[in-house]
Amino acid sequence: MTDAPGARGTARPAITHPHPATPGTPTVLTGATVVLPTETVTNGRVVVNGTRIAATAPENAQVIDAAGHYVIPGFVDLHNHGGGGASFTSGSVDDILKGIHTHRLHGTTTLVASTVTGDMDFLTRRAGLLSELAEQGEIAGVHFEGPFISPCRKGAHSEALLRDPHPADVRKLIDAARGRAKMVTLATELPGGLDSVRLLADHGVIAAIGHTDATYEQTVEAIDAGATVATHLFNAMPPLGHRSPGPITALLEDDRITVELINDGTHLHPAALQLAFHHAGADRVAFITDAMDAAGFGDGRYWLGPLEVEVADGVARLLEDGTIAGSTLTLDRAFKRAVTVDGLSVEDAVTALSATPARLLGLADTIGSLEPGKYADLLLLDSAYDLKGVMRRGEWVVPPQLG
Repeated sequence: MTDAPGARGTARPAITHPHPATPGTPTVLTGATVVLPTETVTNGRVVVNGTRIAATAPENAQVIDAAGHYVIPGFVDLHNHGGGGASFTSGSVDDILKGIHTHRLHGTTTLVASTVTGDMDFLTRRAGLLSELAEQGEIAGVHFEGPFISPCRKGAHSEALLRDPHPADVRKLIDAARGRAKMVTLATELPGGLDSVRLLADHGVIAAIGHTDATYEQTVEAIDAGATVATHLFNAMPPLGHRSPGPITALLEDDRITVELINDGTHLHPAALQLAFHHAGADRVAFITDAMDAAGFGDGRYWLGPLEVEVADGVARLLEDGTIAGSTLTLDRAFKRAVTVDGLSVEDAVTALSATPARLLGLADTIGSLEPGKYADLLLLDSAYDLKGVMRRGEWVVPPQLG
């Protein structure tokens, strides 16, 4: 497989920043509603010194009055294929950096770059390129979505390039990522699936059940073998049935599983999201984007791996058959929808967008919540839950817009 052509979308106007802040200056955000791990504090404050959140403010700190706003942790995206017209699956380093920056503008301060199904040589090359960006701190790691998935539930993946999850092939990909592989999505019912789950668990890589045609019993077996994530629950798997409960029931009922949800209003009915939250709770839900190139960019035609995608009214579908092909979601939109449409509390939405994915990635000691010593990855939201500032590691990506 060769690199796909570039995206052909319509650019959005650049974000303007009427209230710039001085880079590198210790900062105190005051008067805000601050969402902490154990409580939400009104008229609270957050101190930033260097790249970290601090317990006390130095005398030279710049004070920003954030009254009427929320301060919450930066979002963490486990599953993201691109954005800003750029692809993580086939683009150059500059393309990937453009996509990362696009999502940072929308509040995602940490993301895992996801691939799509390709031939093994191509995927090993992508793994090497993405691992370099992970080593530089631009991404948190690599997620391989395919090629080890079911042709019955392939979604927007090329059926011709699918293969069974033989452990030797799975090992080849995680070795190519040089310790930066974070997750592999696979259909665990296929030949080699359970052995591959055990291999991934032994190497500290998340085994995610997805694009699967497994039965309830087969899914339970995979969980017992070490699988810990459900890739975009409900999508690309058999529906829940009263005589054939399938993978959805097994994934929701087991406390060892974290379920990904795409909260864009297209992939899930609100009742399905409520069902997941009722059974799993915010501590076991991770909102993801599953974004492709058009996220934060615009309608048009794009490539997702070797497959052409048409994006119309913000919904991405394969040109050949109309299958939904990832999303154009950004996590600021997922957060606002969770609170204003789905009726979740701000605290539960923060957990699902920050704390839970950070914990799953093994990064809870540095990101995912507002605590002294952790990276100063934080967001400012107004009372309507619109994004008004993004800080990553102590630097404003989107300076405060509080006027």
